[in-house]
Amino acid sequence: MRALFVGGVIDNNELDLEGGDPPRNYPPETGSGQSRYRLQAVGRGNAGIACAIYGAPDLDADEVLRISGERAYARRFETELQAVA
Repeated sequence: MRALFVGGVIDNNELDLEGGDPPRNYPPETGSGQSRYRLQAVGRGNAGIACAIYGAPDLDADEVLRISGERAYARRFETELQAVA
């Protein structure tokens, strides 16, 4: 699955994640006790989760989803994004 980032220092970057479920925070451990990016949405395809959208901690979840829509992440991965509660 691809991890896609909105906001912060790695805005509009992406990387491959292994495993079946994306971590709730990325990176999972920062050493300071505070994660940098929080999982905001996932895009599910026929083979499971195709993409995971992470937002910077200072961005509202609705703003992360709005920007993801502008960047057409769901269309790119042929999925519908589902917000993570």
